[in-house]
Amino acid sequence: MSGTVNKVMLVGNIGKDPEMRSFENGGKILSFPLATTESWKDAKTGERTSVTDWHNIVIRRTALAELGEQYLKKGMKVYVEGKIRNRSYQVNNETKYITEIYVDEFTMLSPKTIENASGQPMALNEPMPAAPAMSTETADDDLPF
Repeated sequence: MSGTVNKVMLVGNIGKDPEMRSFENGGKILSFPLATTESWKDAKTGERTSVTDWHNIVIRRTALAELGEQYLKKGMKVYVEGKIRNRSYQVNNETKYITEIYVDEFTMLSPKTIENASGQPMALNEPMPAAPAMSTETADDDLPF
């Protein structure tokens, strides 16, 4: 293979409300921390163990950043897909290094809520109430052909 691949796919929870930064040229960048947790049962002790990693998520495409600003909130589960980037910057003559995920697309995985017929909130991933039974018997006269 002559090419290279830089692709990251993460499913995690947003650690704090996304922060939007706007620039004079009209560009916008949305950023937030994303937590991914891996858990397993220790083979020797039988105890449940988990490790949480934090990822710096950056959305640089203006339209996608605006969409994220409108809908993404702390605690939501989200799928992000993009590229890993490393950069450095100076603070008080000291070089700092940071690893970020530049997002190409994201999908909200947390259930949204709607109101059911009685006005109570209902998650979209809950089964819908059963519809009234419909008769399967039809008279031949009712058929359009």
